[in-house]
Order: sequence, then structure tokens, then C-alpha cells
Amino acid sequence: MSHLNILSFKYNIAKLRFRAGRPTGRLLSARDRQFSDLSTYKPDDEDMKKVFNMIASQPGRISKKDLQVILERLGKADAANEARRMMCVADHNKDGYMDLEEFMEVHKNGVQLGDIRRAFFVFDRDKDGRISAEEVMAVLRNLGDSCSLEDCRKMVREVDRNGDGFVDMDEFMSMMTRPRRKP
Repeated sequence: MSHLNILSFKYNIAKLRFRAGRPTGRLLSARDRQFSDLSTYKPDDEDMKKVFNMIASQPGRISKKDLQVILERLGKADAANEARRMMCVADHNKDGYMDLEEFMEVHKNGVQLGDIRRAFFVFDRDKDGRISAEEVMAVLRNLGDSCSLEDCRKMVREVDRNGDGFVDMDEFMSMMTRPRRKP
């Protein structure tokens, strides 16, 4: 279910890679544990419902075709086969659809941070280790969301802590894993 865990999007840049040659007996630092692919992040249920509704073409259920469409839009080469596998894992009542309860069950243990890191690379289209406003706009358009370049620049500025005009992996991980502000 890794491609559903994007929050979609949601993702191996030098800052976060483990250093080559690290002795195997050495304990991981807090930073390494924080960004380890084995760690998980538990998103807010409301955020999960938003992701579910974004994917579902029909109220209350996601079809295999819905999964295939979003995977194709995200550039997954074997989207049809991946969608079929995802549905086999998630469709517990075998009705051919994934309802919200099944979706939440699949994600009950959270989202692996490695999946969020892989989502970064969905946005980082030129593979330079950072996300520009233009890249955000291109991905959002592929997902069917029309957003102006200025709106995308505002999104990048909100996440860009170092002021370089881009979102790097650290900034992306912080954005994706920080608690949601309540209105």
C-alpha cells in the first residue's frame, strides 16, 4: 500500500541516507531513528479521511480503477497490477471496493516514513533533492487540481524554513509529520 500512503504523497537524499561504512554495532542516533524507513507516523483521522475522499470517485468507496488512476497520475509504471494488489490487501469484505473502514484498517499502524520519503521524489521531478513551486504545480495538475504558480509559491514558502525558495527533504518530512493545527 506504499503508494496510498502518500498523503500522497507524500518521498534518498544525502542528508537522510545512512552513512556508508557505519559499524553495524553502533546505535542509531535519534535523528536516524526519526527518519528511518522502519519508523511510522500516525496521521490524524481527519487527514486520512481527506486522502480517502480524494482518491474515491464514488462517495464512501474506492474502486480498483480509482487506485489505478491515481497511481498512473503519480507516474507508477505498472499501475493496473499495483492497484489490483492493493485492493487484494485492503478489500476485507471482498465486495470489490475499499470503504473508509477498510482504508483506515490498512493504515491503523500509521504510515511508514519511508513511504513519505518516497512521496518527496514524486514531487522532485528533476531529481535535484529539492521541490520547486513549478514541480508542486505539475504534480497537482497531474492529480487533477488546478493551482496557480503563485499559490504553489505560497505553499513552498510556508514550508521553506531555510529561505532558499525550495522544499528539501528535511522540510518535507517536517511538514508531513507535524501535528495538524486545529482551526
